[in-house]
Amino acid sequence: MDKIVKVDILAIGAHPDDVELSCAGTLINEVRKGQTVGILDLTKGELGTRGTVESRKEEAEDAAKIIGASFRKILDLGDGTFQNAEAEQKAIMQVIRACKPDIVLGNALDDRHPDHGRAATLIKDACFFSGLRMIETKDETGRVQEAFRPRLLMHYIQDRWITPDIVIDISDSLETKMKAVDAFKSQFFDPNSKEPETYISSSKFRDGIIARAQEMARQKGFTYGEGFCLHRPPGVKNLMDIF
Repeated sequence: MDKIVKVDILAIGAHPDDVELSCAGTLINEVRKGQTVGILDLTKGELGTRGTVESRKEEAEDAAKIIGASFRKILDLGDGTFQNAEAEQKAIMQVIRACKPDIVLGNALDDRHPDHGRAATLIKDACFFSGLRMIETKDETGRVQEAFRPRLLMHYIQDRWITPDIVIDISDSLETKMKAVDAFKSQFFDPNSKEPETYISSSKFRDGIIARAQEMARQKGFTYGEGFCLHRPPGVKNLMDIF
């Protein structure tokens, strides 16, 4: 699924499973409405205590199919070591310029895992620089790419609570979201697993994903929701579009 095609929405995560945990419900919603979605993982998740790079790649592909993504690209920027530097920015820019998304969803601005906040800043800068034609990138065939900047960047919320700027109703897609999360069998709760227990492998962590979705939705009158933070307020033509 790594052939990059034009999509409406590009979801980016530092690790395989970041997207599933944090914004899969929103992606599933949009796919059902006819929008196209791509997923970009910045690293292979090679520092993970459980599973292997190979197993996580297979799980990531299974999860992408459940979501209905048009493609999933896994980069190798270095789990735990990537920086907000030119090489990493250009690697993301190449994908953005290839798939030309209107909306990018990226990692939380601050979180328990240091990769997440660092990825958020890296993604923000890559989105901006992608619109500058004087910065050259080439596609997989060696052709120089056209400059392109997404219209909107939204940061999903991960382990730490952050007050969202916008909440998306995922009441109709939570069940499918959890199937996508459960596709990562090596990482999350499996009573038959012989792997070492980790912070994210317990049944309580899985329950917490659902509880977070309930908390996000509570004040909005939804059953389940996913929250996002914005760098700038969105603009709408119609007042009623705010609801």
